Amino acid sequence: MVKRVYFLAHGGMVQGVGFRYFTQKRAVEYKLTGWVRNTDDNKVEGEAQGEEEAIKEFLKDVDNGPRHAHVVRLDKEDRDVVEGEEGFHVRR
Repeated sequence: MVKRVYFLAHGGMVQGVGFRYFTQKRAVEYKLTGWVRNTDDNKVEGEAQGEEEAIKEFLKDVDNGPRHAHVVRLDKEDRDVVEGEEGFHVRR
């Protein structure tokens, strides 16, 4: 079953450590679509869409983050599926 989820990574350190590109790489590995970007308040947010099991594993990876990141909390919220979406993009 395909699902879409919004995620927001709060951290001690989630910006300036390659978090967006780590997230994009993991999304591509799990064959997910969506986007990721930094927020003005030093968090990282995004949406990911794909098979439910792949989303679950992806979110575990995002919660752990890349090597130099420190994720304090990962909020998640289901969203409506976007038909025809392609790729997983880093937004600025």
